[in-house]
Amino acid sequence: MATKRTKTILKLFDEQFTTELSCSLVYMTPWQLLFATILSAQCTDERVNIVTKNLFQKYSTVEAFARADLEEMEQNIKSTGFYHNKAKNLIASAKMIIEKYNGNIPMTLEELTAMPGVGRKTANVIRGNIYHIPSIVVDTHVKRISYKLGFTKEKDPVKIEFDLMKSIPREHWILYNIQIITFGREICTARSPKCEACFLNELCKAREKK
Repeated sequence: MATKRTKTILKLFDEQFTTELSCSLVYMTPWQLLFATILSAQCTDERVNIVTKNLFQKYSTVEAFARADLEEMEQNIKSTGFYHNKAKNLIASAKMIIEKYNGNIPMTLEELTAMPGVGRKTANVIRGNIYHIPSIVVDTHVKRISYKLGFTKEKDPVKIEFDLMKSIPREHWILYNIQIITFGREICTARSPKCEACFLNELCKAREKK
């Protein structure tokens, strides 16, 4: 159940930022979003978009990813970091998509998280953006800012996800993640937050503690 304070914060987010459901990762198909999200772990979306622009031309189908040479794939995605594991997971996930799901991306959280390199964050990105299932995506911005706003006291992403599911209205789940990312990049930055210019000054729990 959303409190009056929570509703006010969400209303301010709607006024300040987009209310359109969009994704900062560039993709044309569901499997491209899945692979781009796997690559985005510990990497910026901007860097991933640079890499996938060429990657998705070189490997234009799931079958092409499944047949890819591991060492060659590693070199293709090296700049995204953790490329040994990511390359292995991309190829293994492509094989699973073909062999188990007939080339389609599964919909359920259980099926998605059973895929190599896919955790709850990646699964919820797919569920929200591809299948439009209300989902909370706990990335670094959501984790940090939700704590500062007092929506959670947890540090574990899964526990944060469940706290946010309780406090934020279901119809705002996907939008909350999109807005928080923009807020975290433009105003509430990790290193030097622009507190004086923040439209949530009067509502921020972290601000109250200063």
